[in-house]
Amino acid sequence: MPSAIDGISLPSRPKAASLDRPQVQNRIPRLTPRTKAPTPQNPLPVPETPSLPSPPAQSHLSFRQPTRRILYSLDHQVFQASPTFDLIVSFVFALSDAAAYRKISSIDPAEVPSVIHQLVSVLSLVEGVIAQCPPADQGGSRFGNPAFRDFLDTIVSQSPSWHSLLGVPPAAIPEVSTYLHHSFGNRARIDYGSGHELNFIIWLLCLNRLALLPPSIFYALALLVFPRYITLMRKIQSTYYLEPAGSHGVWGLDDYHFLPFLFGASQLLHHPYIRPLSIHNALVLEEDGDDYLYLSMVRETMASKSVKGLKWTQPMLDDISGAKSWEKVEQGMRRMFVKEVLGKLPVMQHFLFGSLVPATASMSREEDVSGVRPEAEEREGGEVMVEEAGGVRHVHRDDAWGDCCGIKIPSTVAAAQEARKNGEGEGFRRIPFD
Repeated sequence: MPSAIDGISLPSRPKAASLDRPQVQNRIPRLTPRTKAPTPQNPLPVPETPSLPSPPAQSHLSFRQPTRRILYSLDHQVFQASPTFDLIVSFVFALSDAAAYRKISSIDPAEVPSVIHQLVSVLSLVEGVIAQCPPADQGGSRFGNPAFRDFLDTIVSQSPSWHSLLGVPPAAIPEVSTYLHHSFGNRARIDYGSGHELNFIIWLLCLNRLALLPPSIFYALALLVFPRYITLMRKIQSTYYLEPAGSHGVWGLDDYHFLPFLFGASQLLHHPYIRPLSIHNALVLEEDGDDYLYLSMVRETMASKSVKGLKWTQPMLDDISGAKSWEKVEQGMRRMFVKEVLGKLPVMQHFLFGSLVPATASMSREEDVSGVRPEAEEREGGEVMVEEAGGVRHVHRDDAWGDCCGIKIPSTVAAAQEARKNGEGEGFRRIPFD
């Protein structure tokens, strides 16, 4: 407003012009702390452990020779929704839980029940059969040795007496012993895979259903009996050059086995210094491999390969070693067992059902499908498909690491054995498809 002095109006003093300062803070991008990208979560939930039912009354059982009942995809779907599926999952996961936080050397053999010693003795008797059936000379071939069939035939003839020592009722011996016979590989194909390993677990499950193996001794089954079986299988594989069943190659955990990784990961839960990444440390494998199944399997796998380094020979194991904890590894192994073993038709089409591990009534029967050979005589793998003409053929399934096809795969164990025979040492080895 103008001011008045002595009646004269004076203009008001102009205000200082405001400086147009640039808003620098609006031009510089806001600094935010860097954060790691969130770890992708596995969309598959960790399978729950169903409760293990009590053994059935033997008076309600009608023992019979186990046969295949999963002949079509529909049969497999029915199986996955059946009580038997839950029974198998509950038994395997119960064994894994019993192995948690335990070293093999922490178990005093003098304190375990006598039935555990009897089971180990049966496996020792099986090992004795190897000496009775030496491998035939194959002229350096890396494929399955036909003497393996004599080995299995001898086991079949001797196993009834072994089961009598275990206390198996005479009427149940033909059924229970079948699973033991199929625990060492396929007689016709001379191969071995996760399905045969599962047969050994089902053999133990049958003994549990007969009330011979209570849950209180599951820890000894997982850490004394099962490791003895794995040791035996390594000897059988290297003696008879068993071919890896299926065509997963290096994309599996191991050419032959799966469950040692589940039980072994359970052993290592919350270990004070062994981490998943420790499998790359040769000193850890050497010092702790005898106590932990997971480390033992990695050690054996690396010893059988001509190229050193899991990155090149077993990339799946290499990837898993990046997990933050053994809990993550163990959860992943549970998912894999349900999805990649029980959940894959090429594996489960060979599964045998009897009275102790029963099939659902609506599942197919071998005798109702023409052209289906008994499991022991089946020379090919793959999904069973009935043609319109009534014949049966096998088609290759390539949707799983444990898939099964008719392609013969030479054993890396066989290649190592042949190299030692020829004095080639531990150098680079090629595996010819002879």
